[in-house]
Amino acid sequence: MIRGSRVHIGLLASIFLINGVLCSVEEACHSFAGGSVYPHTSGVETVDHKLQHSKAVISKQAPYWESIAVVNGEMTELKLTDYRGKYLVLFFYPLDFTFVCPTEILAFNDRIQEFRDLNTEVVGCSVDSQFTHLAWMNTPRKEGGLGPLNIPLLSDLTHKISKDYGVYLDDVGHALRGLFIIDHKGVLRQITMNDLHVGRSVDETLRLVQAFQYTDKHGEVCPAGWKPGQDTIIPDPVKKKQFFAKQDLKQKKKTAKKN
Repeated sequence: MIRGSRVHIGLLASIFLINGVLCSVEEACHSFAGGSVYPHTSGVETVDHKLQHSKAVISKQAPYWESIAVVNGEMTELKLTDYRGKYLVLFFYPLDFTFVCPTEILAFNDRIQEFRDLNTEVVGCSVDSQFTHLAWMNTPRKEGGLGPLNIPLLSDLTHKISKDYGVYLDDVGHALRGLFIIDHKGVLRQITMNDLHVGRSVDETLRLVQAFQYTDKHGEVCPAGWKPGQDTIIPDPVKKKQFFAKQDLKQKKKTAKKN
């Protein structure tokens, strides 16, 4: 009887031990993409993130980079200067084979022609190796993969690029969702940075490229929410009044119609 009780207790102890190990593994997987992936569902506080000092400064030359990328299914060396003469959208994402990341990559990929019509290219970058990028591209979309891509995925295995652009999270070992618009002269024009939980907007990125290119060509400035075809502002203390007078007239007409 005593022997049977010992066996029973031993089995219970083994079960508790296995459950403890499984829970630890599950928690580790849950935290893999940067602290708690969805803190509100787990009650676990997000890790205190530590960003690297950024070398990326608006209106200055973008930090130079070169590394191996997967381009059209082939591994090849890619560098920033390959895009001189064009606008470049460089976006960082946390990790391959995750959750929000494939939706962003595919969103940019599937609309790449709209960017190319603006003489603009798009490059995605993460801390994964080129081999992991390729494996992800060889995984069907229906299984969370990417399938064949029309945009390059850059490997930042040494983390140098992510650190230079100030998006690297030192405590978890991967990047935030940073997006950088670099113009045809290699000058950094815009920075967007999201926390891990929320993806970025292709529409807004296109709008920003269009706005910067308009200012490059015409020398006028674009008001909030500007889209091609809308009014712009002449950056002159007197001439700017043309824009504001026009907007005031439009607002009065709208008010009159409502009444």
